[in-house]
Amino acid sequence: MASRRFRTGLIGAAAAVALGGWAVVAEPPTAHADAVAYLVNVTVRPGYNFANADAALSYGNGVCRKIADGRSYGDLIADVKADFRTTDEYQASYLITQAANELCPAMIWQLRNSAAGYRSPTG
Repeated sequence: MASRRFRTGLIGAAAAVALGGWAVVAEPPTAHADAVAYLVNVTVRPGYNFANADAALSYGNGVCRKIADGRSYGDLIADVKADFRTTDEYQASYLITQAANELCPAMIWQLRNSAAGYRSPTG
Protein backbone atom coordinates (compact mmCIF):
# COMPACT_ATOMS: atom_id res chain seq x y z
CA MET A 1 0.00 0.00 0.00
CA ALA A 2 2.79 2.41 0.91
CA SER A 3 4.53 1.56 -2.35
CA ARG A 4 1.40 2.41 -4.33
CA ARG A 5 1.01 5.78 -2.55
CA PHE A 6 4.67 6.50 -3.21
CA ARG A 7 4.26 5.74 -6.94
CA THR A 8 1.08 7.83 -7.14
CA GLY A 9 2.81 10.72 -5.40
CA LEU A 10 5.84 10.35 -7.64
CA ILE A 11 3.69 10.36 -10.78
CA GLY A 12 1.79 13.42 -9.51
CA ALA A 13 5.04 15.24 -8.75
CA ALA A 14 6.45 14.36 -12.17
CA ALA A 15 3.28 15.64 -13.85
CA ALA A 16 3.41 18.87 -11.86
CA VAL A 17 7.05 19.41 -12.82
CA ALA A 18 6.29 18.64 -16.47
CA LEU A 19 3.32 20.99 -16.56
CA GLY A 20 5.13 23.63 -14.55
CA GLY A 21 8.02 23.48 -16.99
CA TRP A 22 5.58 23.86 -19.88
CA ALA A 23 3.93 26.83 -18.22
CA VAL A 24 7.30 28.56 -17.87
CA VAL A 25 8.13 27.96 -21.54
CA ALA A 26 4.76 29.18 -22.81
CA GLU A 27 4.64 32.87 -23.62
CA PRO A 28 1.60 35.07 -23.25
CA PRO A 29 -0.17 35.80 -26.52
CA THR A 30 0.83 39.00 -28.24
CA ALA A 31 -1.54 41.40 -29.93
CA HIS A 32 -1.14 41.98 -33.64
CA ALA A 33 -2.28 44.87 -35.77
CA ASP A 34 -5.27 44.19 -38.02
CA ALA A 35 -5.59 46.86 -40.69
CA VAL A 36 -8.52 45.10 -42.36
CA ALA A 37 -10.58 45.13 -39.16
CA TYR A 38 -9.78 48.83 -38.69
CA LEU A 39 -10.83 49.63 -42.26
CA VAL A 40 -14.08 47.70 -41.95
CA ASN A 41 -14.95 49.36 -38.65
CA VAL A 42 -14.23 52.95 -39.69
CA THR A 43 -15.48 52.85 -43.27
CA VAL A 44 -18.77 51.07 -42.59
CA ARG A 45 -19.65 53.43 -39.75
CA PRO A 46 -21.06 56.68 -41.15
CA GLY A 47 -19.52 60.04 -40.38
CA TYR A 48 -15.83 59.69 -41.20
CA ASN A 49 -16.06 59.77 -45.01
CA PHE A 50 -12.44 58.89 -45.71
CA ALA A 51 -11.57 59.35 -49.39
CA ASN A 52 -10.15 55.83 -49.59
CA ALA A 53 -8.57 53.05 -47.55
CA ASP A 54 -5.14 54.70 -47.66
CA ALA A 55 -6.55 57.89 -46.16
CA ALA A 56 -8.28 55.92 -43.40
CA LEU A 57 -5.11 53.97 -42.59
CA SER A 58 -3.01 57.11 -42.66
CA TYR A 59 -5.35 58.82 -40.22
CA GLY A 60 -5.42 55.80 -37.90
CA ASN A 61 -1.65 55.47 -37.94
CA GLY A 62 -1.44 59.17 -37.12
CA VAL A 63 -3.61 58.54 -34.07
CA CYS A 64 -1.23 55.74 -33.08
CA ARG A 65 1.76 58.09 -33.40
CA LYS A 66 0.02 60.63 -31.19
CA ILE A 67 -0.65 57.95 -28.56
CA ALA A 68 2.99 56.83 -28.74
CA ASP A 69 4.10 60.46 -28.37
CA GLY A 70 2.14 60.68 -25.11
CA ARG A 71 -0.70 62.94 -26.24
CA SER A 72 -3.48 63.02 -23.68
CA TYR A 73 -6.80 61.37 -24.37
CA GLY A 74 -8.52 64.75 -24.13
CA ASP A 75 -6.19 66.15 -26.80
CA LEU A 76 -6.85 63.15 -29.04
CA ILE A 77 -10.60 63.62 -28.68
CA ALA A 78 -10.27 67.33 -29.48
CA ASP A 79 -8.14 66.56 -32.55
CA VAL A 80 -10.61 64.05 -33.99
CA LYS A 81 -13.59 66.31 -33.30
CA ALA A 82 -11.82 69.19 -35.07
CA ASP A 83 -10.65 67.05 -37.99
CA PHE A 84 -14.15 65.71 -38.64
CA ARG A 85 -15.98 68.90 -37.67
CA THR A 86 -18.15 67.15 -35.13
CA THR A 87 -19.16 67.60 -31.54
CA ASP A 88 -19.98 63.90 -31.24
CA GLU A 89 -17.83 62.58 -28.41
CA TYR A 90 -18.70 58.97 -29.23
CA GLN A 91 -17.66 59.36 -32.86
CA ALA A 92 -14.27 60.71 -31.80
CA SER A 93 -13.79 58.07 -29.11
CA TYR A 94 -14.78 55.27 -31.49
CA LEU A 95 -12.18 56.24 -34.07
CA ILE A 96 -9.41 56.56 -31.47
CA THR A 97 -10.33 53.22 -29.94
CA GLN A 98 -10.47 51.48 -33.30
CA ALA A 99 -7.04 52.84 -34.23
CA ALA A 100 -5.52 51.68 -30.94
CA ASN A 101 -7.23 48.28 -30.90
CA GLU A 102 -6.58 47.39 -34.52
CA LEU A 103 -3.51 49.33 -35.66
CA CYS A 104 -1.36 49.71 -32.55
CA PRO A 105 -2.57 47.25 -29.90
CA ALA A 106 0.68 47.64 -27.96
CA MET A 107 -0.46 51.20 -27.19
CA ILE A 108 -3.80 50.22 -25.63
CA TRP A 109 -2.56 50.48 -22.04
CA GLN A 110 -0.97 53.85 -22.70
CA LEU A 111 -4.27 55.08 -24.14
CA ARG A 112 -6.26 53.65 -21.23
CA ASN A 113 -3.96 55.28 -18.71
CA SER A 114 -4.33 58.59 -20.51
CA ALA A 115 -8.12 58.24 -20.58
CA ALA A 116 -8.39 57.46 -16.87
CA GLY A 117 -10.30 60.26 -15.22
CA TYR A 118 -11.20 61.94 -18.52
CA ARG A 119 -14.38 63.99 -18.38
CA SER A 120 -16.03 65.38 -21.46
CA PRO A 121 -16.00 69.18 -21.46
CA THR A 122 -19.59 69.07 -22.77
CA GLY A 123 -20.99 67.10 -19.93
